[in-house]
Amino acid sequence: MHPLVRTASIFLFALVFLASCGSEPAATPAAASPSLQPLLALAGTLDIAGGTAHIPVMKEAAKRIMTANPKIRITVAGGGSGVGIQKAGEGLAQIGNAGRPLSDEEKERFGLASTPFAVDGVAVVVHPSREVRDLTTAQVLDIFAGRITDWSELGGEAGGINLYGRDEASGTRSVFWKKALKKGEIAKATNIVTSNGAMKTAVSNDPRAIGYLSIGHVSEKVAAVAIDGVEPSQENAKSGAYKVTRLLFMNTKGESQGLTRAFVDYILSEEGASIIRDCGYIPYDPSNR
Repeated sequence: MHPLVRTASIFLFALVFLASCGSEPAATPAAASPSLQPLLALAGTLDIAGGTAHIPVMKEAAKRIMTANPKIRITVAGGGSGVGIQKAGEGLAQIGNAGRPLSDEEKERFGLASTPFAVDGVAVVVHPSREVRDLTTAQVLDIFAGRITDWSELGGEAGGINLYGRDEASGTRSVFWKKALKKGEIAKATNIVTSNGAMKTAVSNDPRAIGYLSIGHVSEKVAAVAIDGVEPSQENAKSGAYKVTRLLFMNTKGESQGLTRAFVDYILSEEGASIIRDCGYIPYDPSNR
């Protein structure tokens, strides 16, 4: 086997089977939960791609399903919301995840059905050693536009601010630009990273960094920053106190059927809601939107 093929295979295996955020053990076929029961009679493969905020939920769901029914094979990949939408629209993935609604052009071009399943917030994050932990909306605008360039301008220890952001395919970037930056300017000096995971790694390794990522990805490796005195917690996102929020969507080519439908239904089930909460998100409830 060619070394690159072998490496890709190992990566895919690790991505699918790596333990993620679920607190409950994966079910065995003999002890499958009621939420898993509809999947036990099915077989086949399911490819999922897109927004990286979704990956912890998708991986945990895939692990539980494949443990309960080895006849099902599920792969989970990232790439960003735009990639997920395109892959679903072109038939390269059965589910394309996105952290933003479909655009009118995407609806017309791809004919996708969009299913919201979780509420997420997007937090400004800094290195844990950084003492600046509360910014105003105006300061956030000026930082990411490149008008504030030194931490001393924010009351912190002197030193240049290193900006980190996402590319235009990112749903995380889209909601941050619209709701935190008010569709304002983004500095050309911004360092672009490819995923929420890459953002966390970049910020955790740079004491002068500031960036943004899904609240579900916030950990002790980075420090979340309050905006106008409001902490970026999922509780504040749910109550509406924290405004930089978005829905997470699963997109399918038309109305999903078979294994794809069963997976979507599982994410929307009681057990799926538990996985969503364990991963740091809020299960979508249309009555609260």
